[in-house]
Amino acid sequence: MSTCHLLLAAAAPAGAFTALQNIFDRGGFAIWLLLICSLVAATVTIERLIVFWRNRRAGDAGTEAVDRILALASAGKFDEAETLAREAPGMASRVLSSGLHHRDLGLHDSLEEAANAELDYLRRGLAVLDTIITLGPLLGILGTVTGIIRSFHVLGVNDTVDPTVVTGGIAEALLTTAAGLAVAIFALIPFNFFVARVRRRARTLEHTIHQFEMAFGKGKKAEAC
Repeated sequence: MSTCHLLLAAAAPAGAFTALQNIFDRGGFAIWLLLICSLVAATVTIERLIVFWRNRRAGDAGTEAVDRILALASAGKFDEAETLAREAPGMASRVLSSGLHHRDLGLHDSLEEAANAELDYLRRGLAVLDTIITLGPLLGILGTVTGIIRSFHVLGVNDTVDPTVVTGGIAEALLTTAAGLAVAIFALIPFNFFVARVRRRARTLEHTIHQFEMAFGKGKKAEAC
């Protein structure tokens, strides 16, 4: 590699840092608020990706256990089914474990309450992303307004104005608008992905609960005989 190429490669990170510094210097206070929003959105997204990945792995590992729980419940072996559900991984097993534990107090209500608790855990943090999706463009518009106000203020108080001062305010307006939209888009994609995953989990739990209630009814009849 030539000396020129080495110098360009070394200067690239410094040039990128200078460009970012220039953007934040010209973007005004709104750009810093948008930076905070983007960091929060990134943190929530990474944390939720880990949670959903672990949840999927546990669910896949507990699929066979759920089938065995349903078989034990159909045979009226509720204590064995509860023990297995308590030890098995996955949210479906935890829901069935709660239902079996409180079966004498109200099977359906306990199953629904446990399922809602599991889904609420999956939804944690999604309200933050939803807020950032709305807040990002609003902060961008706020930066736009303040940048234009600054430009007109400079024009109003000075007869002779340096064009760079006016363009600085316009640059702030354009930068914050673009940054606000970028932050909203960045948060919108994972938000919709997570919402779709939660809905899929909800349908799976609903189907499992329905199967378990039918198996429980058969088990009650077998237990009575």
